[in-house]
Amino acid sequence: MIITQTSIREAFSAFNTVFNKAFSETEPQYTKVAMEVPSDTRDETYAWLGAVPSMREWIGDRQIKNLAAYGYTIRNKDFELTVSVPRNDVEDDRIGVFKPMFQDLAYSARLHPDKLVFGLFPKAFTELCFDGKPFISDNHTLGYEGKKVTAQSNKGTAKLTPDSYGAARTQMLTLVNDEGEPLRIVPDLLVVSPQKEAIARTILEATEIHQETNIYKGTAELLVVPELAANPEQWFLLCTKRPVKPFIFQSRRKPQLVAKDRPNDDNVFWEKEFVYGVDARCNAGYGLWQLAYGSDGTTEGA
Repeated sequence: MIITQTSIREAFSAFNTVFNKAFSETEPQYTKVAMEVPSDTRDETYAWLGAVPSMREWIGDRQIKNLAAYGYTIRNKDFELTVSVPRNDVEDDRIGVFKPMFQDLAYSARLHPDKLVFGLFPKAFTELCFDGKPFISDNHTLGYEGKKVTAQSNKGTAKLTPDSYGAARTQMLTLVNDEGEPLRIVPDLLVVSPQKEAIARTILEATEIHQETNIYKGTAELLVVPELAANPEQWFLLCTKRPVKPFIFQSRRKPQLVAKDRPNDDNVFWEKEFVYGVDARCNAGYGLWQLAYGSDGTTEGA
């Protein structure tokens, strides 16, 4: 094949087709735990986080719930992945050889939100959320102007067992709002490390445990997260069926494949390489702590 502008465009079109097909066929997991929020600027401030009031009987004037001064901000970051194709391979019409590389490029780009969102889990015991406390903390408060309820906890320390799982469910189900009314948060997803998949499946799927009826069978779905492998004792119970999710994925610019393949580009002129890259602007952060329970697994008891 003679290298011309037409052949260069055809090569990029072929690579782009492979990339887009693989991208669309890859299924990420972050949507199970995070709400995707479009971003129109450098960062976004989530002042509404913490707004969990409930309906009341209308007696007298309306009662306006004024949020405490929360200002949780997620700043977008730039991400990229770049590969090169030797010009001679395009000239020799060996484009098909690079199909797996562009498929893998798309796979990495599509699962990048997973990396960002699930990367937040191990850090949830130390990184702050909207109320200025660690996302997983035993000292959260629901704040409205002039009123705060007693501090509430979404943190545990027990290793994953049927008893500790049950205690976590109870803790989430008994959370209240600033009026002392139940928030009606029902957990539905158990998130564990690969090392804890067996015990997690036993809790959620076994009919009996230690020759006794397993009352927790079917109470949640299971999600095994590779990002927890370095912290195998950590586990999380989430409520994911509400419009607001425990985590936020913020998207400023979606991934797209671009090329640096003109004959006078330095990489082509000096190095005989066509360069292709994918880039995106996005980030992830913590949503409502009320929708998550986390245990660091440092103790044996429930």
